[in-house]
Amino acid sequence: MSFTIQNALIPSDTGYTPVDVQIVDHHIHAIAPHLSTIGTPIDGHNKLLLPGFVNAHTHSSEMWQRGIISPLPLELWIAELYDFAPLDPEQVYLSAVGTAVETLLSGGTSVVDHLVMIPGQELETIAAAVRGYRQVGIRAFVAPLIQDQALASGIPTGGCEQKYESYIRTTEATLALVEEAVDRFHRPDDGINLLVAPTGLQLCSDALFEGCIDLSDRYSLCRHAHLLETKAQKLLAQEKYGCSAVEHLQTIGYLGDRTSLAHCVWLDDADIEIMAKTRSTVVHNPLSNLRLGSGIAPILKYRQAGVNVAIGCDGSASNDSQDLLEAIKIGSILHNVTDLDYHHWITPHEAVEMAALGGAKGLNLSDDLGSLTIGKKADLVLYDLMNLSLLPRTDPIGLLVLGRPVNVVDHAWVNGKMIVKDGEMCNVNVNDLKQALCDRSQWSTKRQAPSVAEAEVGYRSVMNLPSIPQGYA
Repeated sequence: MSFTIQNALIPSDTGYTPVDVQIVDHHIHAIAPHLSTIGTPIDGHNKLLLPGFVNAHTHSSEMWQRGIISPLPLELWIAELYDFAPLDPEQVYLSAVGTAVETLLSGGTSVVDHLVMIPGQELETIAAAVRGYRQVGIRAFVAPLIQDQALASGIPTGGCEQKYESYIRTTEATLALVEEAVDRFHRPDDGINLLVAPTGLQLCSDALFEGCIDLSDRYSLCRHAHLLETKAQKLLAQEKYGCSAVEHLQTIGYLGDRTSLAHCVWLDDADIEIMAKTRSTVVHNPLSNLRLGSGIAPILKYRQAGVNVAIGCDGSASNDSQDLLEAIKIGSILHNVTDLDYHHWITPHEAVEMAALGGAKGLNLSDDLGSLTIGKKADLVLYDLMNLSLLPRTDPIGLLVLGRPVNVVDHAWVNGKMIVKDGEMCNVNVNDLKQALCDRSQWSTKRQAPSVAEAEVGYRSVMNLPSIPQGYA
């Protein structure tokens, strides 16, 4: 499988350079002006070539609830999400396809799916998502979301004694499930990777984390989890461990260069030092952090401390989209209000590097992905610089990151295979996908979520919020 991208712009030390790029056997073979044509020629004139981005944290099955959950903090938002979680593997398949398509059409060639599983149909859930990702052709990192504690235990007690229901599975059964999933679905050479992925310290025992470390070491798997997304989680960690969540993760050995942690909003300076020392990756999810009122992650501090940062969309019910270019834009300019020293602000070129190479580093794949480098795998995206939203001509990457680009992906390749051609998906009929998503859903407005009502009084008390007024709905 060979092709040559001709006369495409790539970033260089002096600005941009028009080059030819030869792809041979799934890898970048040569980059230079005026190369001979190998295989199929691809017209790169007035187009920008970049490495594919990594959508480094999402939850694909949330797609069925996007746009409907009321403004709520995470701890109450998740109660409503779980009250109405889909219970159909076909929905899981369709939402995986939709997540992959939206990611690809906004510059992402890899996706990390912290996959919420249907109780009692866990392996069927994973199989459905894997089927969707295989069909589209995106590079998928499926991270089955696991926990061994009930949802109510994720809210701090404020010192009050609480009794929690037991979880639906034991810790041992959960770890056995993950190991079986790895055996059945982990196929890196085919673009499907499994990760160990406890949801976070707030809903997981040390035994679950330690079992995941063991699986990670035995099968050479990357590790993923949520970390300190909300202030409530910071309070809970102090209640449970008497130290910060980051200190505790370091103590039990979960941190490292194969570990990516989503959100990381409520870390202090000592936590940041640990993240840098352990070479763990922060996955920045700016849109969901704003949507749920979680806060603004201290990304400029992370970068100054040498912590690797990647970018994710998060799930489609907390964002509520999979537009990676939007996440990259907000994830860079948001921090201009957190530091008066503008020399610390994130430039468009740095934002692109976080989304590509930062994402690859978080998956321990920086030797294979994330930059236009000879020998790396051909996960590439070609952007149409004649698109109205990328004109008039100034800085192509500045236009891509700071503008509002619409339908600008011209071609995309994953492992050297063409996945997008002339702005259209190669392996999926998008009109059929839209019809299937429409047929399996209905217009709706406000819903009654009993779990939110049950949790809200305790949550407001612990967070020192005033009581809910009588008659409030």
